[in-house]
Amino acid sequence: MENDAATLYCPNEYCQAANPLNHKFCQRCSTPLPKRYLWAVGDGLSRSSPGEILADRYLVVSKSVILDTRPGSLLLTPDLEDLQAIRAYLRLIPYRLHIPQVYGVLPLGNGQPPNEILLLEKPPLLVEDTVTQVRLCSELTTAWREASSIRQINWLWQLAHLWQPLLSENVASSLLDPYLLRVEGSLVRLLELRLDPETPPSLPQLGEFWQQLLSDTKPAVAEFVQQISQALIQGEINSSEQLIAVLDRGLAALGKKQTTDIKIFTKTDTGPSRQRNEDACYPPAGNLVSKPPQQIALAIVCDGIGGHEGGNVASNLAIETLQHQVKQLASVPYDHIDPSLLLNDLESAVSVANDKISQRNDSEKRQGRQRMGTTLVMALPIAHEMYITHVGDSRAYWITRHGCYQVTLDDDVASREVRLGYAIYREAVQQGGAGSLVQALGMSPSASLHPTSQRFILDEDAVFLLTSDGLTDFDRVEDYWETEILPVLTGGTDILNVAQRLVEIANTKNGHDNVTIALVHSQVKYSEPESSITADITNSSAIATASLEPTPTAKTVVDNSTQKTQVIPDSKPKTIAQLPLHWIVPLILVMAAGSFGYWVTQLRSPTAGPSPSPLGTNLTPASPSATAEATPTPRTLTNLATGWVIQTNKQINLSNQESFPKGSFLQVIDTQPNPKPAVGDFDVSLRLCPNQNTPTSDQANKPAASKALPKSEKTALIKFSQLESAVKTVLQDESVCGDDLPLPVSEPSAPFEPKTR
Repeated sequence: MENDAATLYCPNEYCQAANPLNHKFCQRCSTPLPKRYLWAVGDGLSRSSPGEILADRYLVVSKSVILDTRPGSLLLTPDLEDLQAIRAYLRLIPYRLHIPQVYGVLPLGNGQPPNEILLLEKPPLLVEDTVTQVRLCSELTTAWREASSIRQINWLWQLAHLWQPLLSENVASSLLDPYLLRVEGSLVRLLELRLDPETPPSLPQLGEFWQQLLSDTKPAVAEFVQQISQALIQGEINSSEQLIAVLDRGLAALGKKQTTDIKIFTKTDTGPSRQRNEDACYPPAGNLVSKPPQQIALAIVCDGIGGHEGGNVASNLAIETLQHQVKQLASVPYDHIDPSLLLNDLESAVSVANDKISQRNDSEKRQGRQRMGTTLVMALPIAHEMYITHVGDSRAYWITRHGCYQVTLDDDVASREVRLGYAIYREAVQQGGAGSLVQALGMSPSASLHPTSQRFILDEDAVFLLTSDGLTDFDRVEDYWETEILPVLTGGTDILNVAQRLVEIANTKNGHDNVTIALVHSQVKYSEPESSITADITNSSAIATASLEPTPTAKTVVDNSTQKTQVIPDSKPKTIAQLPLHWIVPLILVMAAGSFGYWVTQLRSPTAGPSPSPLGTNLTPASPSATAEATPTPRTLTNLATGWVIQTNKQINLSNQESFPKGSFLQVIDTQPNPKPAVGDFDVSLRLCPNQNTPTSDQANKPAASKALPKSEKTALIKFSQLESAVKTVLQDESVCGDDLPLPVSEPSAPFEPKTR
C-alpha cells in the first residue's frame, strides 16, 4: 500500500525540499533524488504495515524492505561493541560487489528487545512500476535453469571466490542458503550474512549444494558440474584455490564459444577551477580504440598528486611505463595465460611504474609534500575476462542493464577504518581526514605498496567506467549512470557522447578538480557448445599450486648510496626452465648435494629439533589485498608473525622501568626462542607504533590517521606469556602503525603526505 503523504526530501543541505516519491530530481534545486532501499535484518518490521513511516524517515515497503525518505540526513549508527555480528560486513567490504554493507540501525522504540534492527544498503532488489513496488531479485537456484552455460559456471566461480573470505569471518554458511543467494544478471549477490554454527561448513557441503543444481544445468556443462560436485564431496578438491583452478579451466573452454568486441574512449579536462591538468589517460584523450581490429585493448586513468611541482609528470610517467609493461603481458596468447599469474604480473607492472616515479623523486631530492605521485585505475580486457588494477582513489565502475557497481575500494583512511572493523562507511567518511590517501604511486618504495587487482567474467554487454575523483566526488556517478551511461547498452547513444556528457557533469556539478574518464564498452555474443566439457580434477592440484606461486615482483632496493630507490629492469629473471640445457643438470646436482649436506648437519646437531612453539617463526605474512581472489588466514596470537600489529588492553611493564601503556599499538619485529623458556614460551621483540606513547581513549580504538608518521624508537623484548595476557586485538592491516617494519637503511624514506579531497 502506498502512502500518498510520504515525501522524499532533497539531500542538498541548502535545500531539503519535500518532493513526491516518484520524482528523480528535486523540483526546487534539480538535485538528483536517490532512492535508497534498505534491507532490514531480522523480523523487527513484522508488526509494521506497508506505507507506515518509522523514526520519521523510513517508509515501510514490505516486511523486510524500507525506503529512506531523508537520504541527506545523519544516520543512527550501531554500537560496534554491542553488535559484533556486523564486523563481518565491515571486514568484507572489499567484496561489497557481492555482500551488502551496513547503512545504519533503525530504532524500534517499543521497548521490546531487540530495540533496533540492522539496515543494509543496496540489497538485490528490482523496482517495478512505482517507487513502492519492489521485489527481490531471483534466487540463484530459480534463475539457474534460464542461464547460459558460461553464466552458470560464472556463478559457481564467484561462489568459489567468496568461500574462503566468508569462512574466515565465520559466515560461509551464507553460501549454502538458497534464499540468501540472489542474482542480478551475471552477478551473484547475498541478501545478508548468516553466522556459522559451532561447526563451520565444509567444502563437501558446498559440493552437495551444487549437486542439487544438476537437474537444470545446461547439457554442455552438466558433466562438468557433476564431476566438480563429486570431487568436493569426496575430498578430491580440498581447497578453494583448487576449486577456482578447475572452474577457470571450464570458463576458458566456454570462452572459446564467445566473441567479445571492445571499444575504448578517453577524455580529460582541466576543469573550471584549476590552472593545470595533472590527470593523464591512455589511450590519449579523444582517441577511439576498437578490438578488433586492434589486438590489445587497454585503458588507464591517473590523477597526479603534487600540484605544479610534478603531479602531471608523475601521472604521465605512470601511463608511459604501464602501457609498455601491460602490452607485453597482453601479447601472450590467451591459451598460455594463467589468470592468477597475470594478476600478479599486473601488480608487478604497477611496482615498476611506482619505482620509476620514486626514482625521479629521489634524483630531484623531493621530500614530503614536494614528492610527486599519482593514483591509478586500469582496465585490461582479455578474451571473456576483464582485469582491473587500482591504487589510490580513482575508481572503476561496472555498468550493466541491471545496475551500476563500484568495483574498486578507495585507498583512503575511511575505507581502512571500515576494513579494520572500526566504523561503518557512512560514519567513517564524516570524520576529519577521511579522504586522505594511505597509498599512491611514487610516494614510497614498492615494498610498502599494495596494488589491488581483480578479475571479472564478461558474459553480458557492459560498460566499465574508469574515472578520477573530479567526477566521482559527491556520488555523481551513482546519480547519473542510469540517465547518461545506461543508454549505451540500450543503443540510445555511444561512448563518445557519454564521455562528453560526463565531463560536463563533473565541471558543472563539482568543478573543483581536473576530470579524466575512460569508457570501456564490451559487447559479447555467445553460442552454446555442441559438445560437453569435462573437469580435469587430476591436474587441478598442480594448477592450484602453480597459481599460488608469486611472480617476480619489482621491489625497492635499498643501499648505502645517496639514491634511495633503484628501478628494477623491465625484463624478468630467467627461470630454471629458461636456462640452457647444459646448465640445468649441474645446477640440479649442486642443489641436491646442498640439501643432503644440510640434512646431515641438522641430524648431527645437538640442538636440532622442533621449535619450542609453532609461533617461534620469523615468516612475514602476505599483505592484505582487496581482490576477490583469496583472503589470508585470520590473524590471532596462535600464528603471530613479523610485521603484524597488536593492541594491548592493559599496561605491559618492561625491565627498564618503562612500560607500554594500555591501548598501545605494538608492531612485531621478531620472534625468537628464549634460552631459558617456560613450557611453550618464547620471546617477542616489539616496537611502539608512532604517536602511541600516551594513547587516549580514541587512540585505543582507532588507527593512525595516515602513514605520514615518524618511526618510533621505543622497542622491547618480552616473553610471549606476558604479551598474551595483555593483548586486546591482532589487527589485519599493518598500515595502522604508520609505516612498515623498519629495515636497516642509510637514510629514512620520505614520509607519505596524504592527499585530501
